[in-house]
Amino acid sequence: MKSKIVQIVLIGLGIAFLVVMLILPLITVLVYALRQGWETFGAAITDDYAVKAMELTLFATSITVVINTVFGLFAAWAITKFRFRGKQALTTLIDIPFSISPIIAGLVFILVFGRIGWANPLVEALGAKIVFAVPGIVLATIFVTFPFVSRELIPLMQAQGSDEEEAAALMGANGFRIFRKITFPHIKWSLLYGVILCTARALGEFGAVSVVSGHLRGKTNTLPLHVEILFNEFNLTAAFAVSSILVVFAVIILILRFIVERRVKSKEG
Repeated sequence: MKSKIVQIVLIGLGIAFLVVMLILPLITVLVYALRQGWETFGAAITDDYAVKAMELTLFATSITVVINTVFGLFAAWAITKFRFRGKQALTTLIDIPFSISPIIAGLVFILVFGRIGWANPLVEALGAKIVFAVPGIVLATIFVTFPFVSRELIPLMQAQGSDEEEAAALMGANGFRIFRKITFPHIKWSLLYGVILCTARALGEFGAVSVVSGHLRGKTNTLPLHVEILFNEFNLTAAFAVSSILVVFAVIILILRFIVERRVKSKEG
C-alpha cells in the first residue's frame, strides 16, 4: 500500500513539474503570439527580418548537422574499432563543449578570428570574414553541438564490439562494405537519434552565436537573437510570434524523437 502511495505521489510530482516547466510556457507563448489576432501574428512571422533570421537559422543548422554527423560517425568509428595512442584524450576533447559555457566558446572564436586574434592575418589574407559574419555563426554552432552524434554512437558501438567487422575483414570485405553491411544497420537508429538531438540544439543555440554574430539585423541574427531584439524593444507580440516558430520546430523534433525511440525499443524488444 505504501509503495502504491509513493508511486502515485512521484508520478503526480513528475506530471506537475512537466506542466509548470514545459506545457504552461509553451501555451503562454502561443497565447501571447495570437492575442492580437492572426493578422498581427502573420505580419510578425513574415517580416523581412524574421524571414532572414529563419533562413539563417535553418542554413546554419543544416551545415552544422551535416558536419557533426560526419565527424561524429568517424570519431565513434575510430574510438570503438581501433586501438591507438591518445584515444582517451580524443574522447575527453569531444566532451569539452558539454563543460564549457557557450558564451565562453563564442569569446574564444573572437579571440582567435577577431581583429585581435592570432588567426586574423590569415583570415584577412584569404579575404574572408568569420567574426560578425555567417561563418562565425556556423562555427560557433558546430562547436556547441558536435558531441551529440558521437556521444550517441560511442556507447552502442563499444557494446557491440568489433567481432563481426573483423570476421568480415578476414573474409576479404573492404572497409566501406563492412560499414554498409554490418556496422550501419546496427547503429542507424542511434545515429538518427543523435542527428535529431544535434538539430534541436543547433536551432535553439543562443549564447555562442550571440557573441560572434554582432547582432547585425537582417544579416547575422538567428531566430533566438531576433526574439531577444524584439523583446528588448518591448514588441512582445512579435517576440512571442517569432518564438512560436521555434516552438513548432521543437514539437516536430519531439515527435521525431518519440518515433525513433519507439523504433529503438521495439528493435531491442
